[in-house]
Amino acid sequence: MQNNSKQVYFKYVFIVIATTIFSCNTSSEQIDYSTQIKPILNNKCITCHGGVKKNGGFSLLFKDEAFAVTKSGKPAIIPGDASGSEFIKRLKEEDPELRMPYEKPQLSKKEIDLLTKWVDQGAKWGEHWAYSLPEKVTVPAITEEASIIDVRKNEFLQNAIDHFILAKLESDTIAPNHSADKNILIRRLAFDLTGLPPTTALHDDFVSGNISYEVAVDNLLQQNTYGEKWASWWLDLARYADTKGYEKDNGRNMWRYRDWVIDAFNTDMPYDQFTTEQLAGDLLPDPSADQLIATAFHRNTMNNDEGGTEDEEFRVASVLDRVNTTFSVWQSTTMECVQCHSHTYDPFKHEEYYQAMAFFNNTRDEDTPDESPNVRFYNDEQTKKKNQIISWVEKYGTKEEKKNYADFLSYMEPKYLAHNATNFVNGELADTKYLALWDDGSCVLKNISTKGASSIYMFYRAFMNGTTMTIKKNNAKGEILAQFKVDKTDGNGIRKIPFKTINEPIDLYFEANNDRIAKQVSTSHISWLAFLSDIPGTTEAGYEQINRSFIELLNTQTQELPIMVENRSDMARVTQIFERGNWLMLADTVQPGTPKILNAYDDAWPKNRLGLSKWLVSKENPLTARTLVNRVWHQVFGRGIVASLEDMGTQSDPPSHPALLDWLSLRFMNEQNWSMKALIKEIVMSGTYRQSSIVTPELYQKDPNNELYARGPRIRLTAEEIRDQALAVSGLLSKKMYGPGVMPPQPDGVWQSVYSNESWVESKGKDKYRRAIYTYLKRTSPYPSFITFDAGSREVCTIRRTVTNTPLQALVTLNDPVYLEAAYSFAKSMDMYDVEKGISSGFKKATFSEIDPEELAILKSLYDQAMVEFSAGTYEENFIGLKEKPSSKLAALTIVANAIMNLDEFLTKA
Repeated sequence: MQNNSKQVYFKYVFIVIATTIFSCNTSSEQIDYSTQIKPILNNKCITCHGGVKKNGGFSLLFKDEAFAVTKSGKPAIIPGDASGSEFIKRLKEEDPELRMPYEKPQLSKKEIDLLTKWVDQGAKWGEHWAYSLPEKVTVPAITEEASIIDVRKNEFLQNAIDHFILAKLESDTIAPNHSADKNILIRRLAFDLTGLPPTTALHDDFVSGNISYEVAVDNLLQQNTYGEKWASWWLDLARYADTKGYEKDNGRNMWRYRDWVIDAFNTDMPYDQFTTEQLAGDLLPDPSADQLIATAFHRNTMNNDEGGTEDEEFRVASVLDRVNTTFSVWQSTTMECVQCHSHTYDPFKHEEYYQAMAFFNNTRDEDTPDESPNVRFYNDEQTKKKNQIISWVEKYGTKEEKKNYADFLSYMEPKYLAHNATNFVNGELADTKYLALWDDGSCVLKNISTKGASSIYMFYRAFMNGTTMTIKKNNAKGEILAQFKVDKTDGNGIRKIPFKTINEPIDLYFEANNDRIAKQVSTSHISWLAFLSDIPGTTEAGYEQINRSFIELLNTQTQELPIMVENRSDMARVTQIFERGNWLMLADTVQPGTPKILNAYDDAWPKNRLGLSKWLVSKENPLTARTLVNRVWHQVFGRGIVASLEDMGTQSDPPSHPALLDWLSLRFMNEQNWSMKALIKEIVMSGTYRQSSIVTPELYQKDPNNELYARGPRIRLTAEEIRDQALAVSGLLSKKMYGPGVMPPQPDGVWQSVYSNESWVESKGKDKYRRAIYTYLKRTSPYPSFITFDAGSREVCTIRRTVTNTPLQALVTLNDPVYLEAAYSFAKSMDMYDVEKGISSGFKKATFSEIDPEELAILKSLYDQAMVEFSAGTYEENFIGLKEKPSSKLAALTIVANAIMNLDEFLTKA
């Protein structure tokens, strides 16, 4: 009995000690703010206590706000004292009128305990995982003894990526899939790298073992088609289109930007340079034509030509779009949320939005119909004239004068737009865009800096003869600076007018007089004014010819492309905060700046777009490389390591493999030197990528979305790839690259332009069969088959296309004239053999797989059924819209070919 009592006593003591130890260990576990606390606050608290809503004067968005005194007179969170913190008390309240969250279900016991421990531990504020980047990431070691695969025999471990993937698979006791068959793998690889099926030669060389997998990868990366495929993805981000958008949606010449992107990918331009040239190519020293073209990235914003619109309103809309797009594309940050108020979930303040806007607010574009500034593209003869003028100025003038004339000949800046004129008497802003004075009319153009110029250049159109135009200093009583006759012109033109030298900023007071015209009749429409000192070397032989050549070049019609150009310092705009995001409600003035939560802005960087680009590609920036790596991964696997591609903020999905994302990002910046080809090659060389996409029911139950990557990607091809593949397999695809957008066949009546005579004129010859990236894209009426397969109108930046499966898609591939013609051409290659062999060869050509007997029987049955109908003469002379009439066999094979091109094996990358 005594021994039993001792046993019970010691057992009791052991339990007490064990419980105490366990309790101490539990309470001493450090609560992590980012992974444990922030998700609770975001999901349950911050809608009422963050951003705009700060109920009770309490906000959980920023650290200083969370610990600040509330309306009660004391802080709601007292670090180290959960029992004394009103924040915790309200979570535990039984009275529903006092309990938080208000009028919502009470937090779970686990959530309340976590928050309580967090406060007791000092309420340590943490940093969101995406806003910092480690210096180094260790690749997981895979030991043969502990691994779920035979490391020596299994082909899965091909590079470091596979170590990260396998480590996670092993923690879930899931084995990776076997490698995909060679014929499937080479097709997958070709689509991922070039957007096209592999050539027969490449396929046969790889499948037969004549070349290694790495050689196949390198071969595809060197193809020009690589640049076309990856440019198609980037153009979604850049909101590239061939029209301006909005109601009129007139055409614009943006195609040179598209071609620049293709070349940048093909030459493997480093991503940091790729970034800088698009955001600030014009601010680089002596920018090349290509660097100016690159800045069209931010001229892809829409432009409103509708009469009566306020140009400043839509200029501001473009600037806001540039802020939002820049942070979406490079930072995975939903900055648009901060336009009206501080971000509801992420640590970005309202003021920081406008500091970021200040980087973009100083560009020359102002939503004008001509979309100036435009870089001009001269032909060889015109280029020769241009170079002669620049050489002349360089010889007889200063470096500054040379630059001024070179810039003006390149893109006609700086200039003052007449739509900024005010104080009209007997005049108006015609169509809200053009300075239009009537008889005895006047107006003022304020704050003009002529820089001591001796000439004014005026771009205008006049409607009658005999108008006297006078420009005075400041007002009607001011000194006359210029006076000249204006007669009727044949369209718009640029005219040089002598101007009195002025060396300080002034207002220009315009007067017009023409007693021979009726009242309220415009004498002219003035679009802009520019000021240049006379070309130097006035006493030199040949001076007059140089002057004439200059005016002739200015008035020469050239091809143009809208670009970014920065205002001179004397023309700089002031940036002010918009109250509640309203551009008409201006508040405090701000200077260019970046969000404080991210990497610091180096004082050595200029406070303009060039400096911003340096901040973005700084190796201290945690988001730029992460964002690019995540989106490239998504392009290959169909999902990102962070599934929410648009957002890496506190409301984003957590990364499925955080260490892998960090390792790839650091490697991309530091070892691969921002090489996108190197990054893409690393991903496709992995055993993870090479896995078969075949999935067992058991694996699908465990991992339906393939978040663990225990199988290869299986994804439907993009809209562009589906069309390009149909043309490639049929033998119709043109290899022609670059140039203006083309107009392949589309159904009649789709495109109707209300305000212009623009129409869809079907392209002829090779242009009819060019790759989808060259198809003309009208924003208000995009190419129908692309829209059906989830491409967008590109009115705004598209980070991710929404993938759908609808009956309309089958209707396109079964009935669209492009697919019917492709099927007919494809059928011709099948018509070279007997029926069964022709069908088998066609199936293999389309899918790179051998047809099985059951599939062959079904397709042969379809052929027989079609032959019965066509042999009976039941099809018209105009077979599927073609001029030629095929034989019954060829017609029937066309139906079979069309069916093959509608199979999952054809439309899917497996």
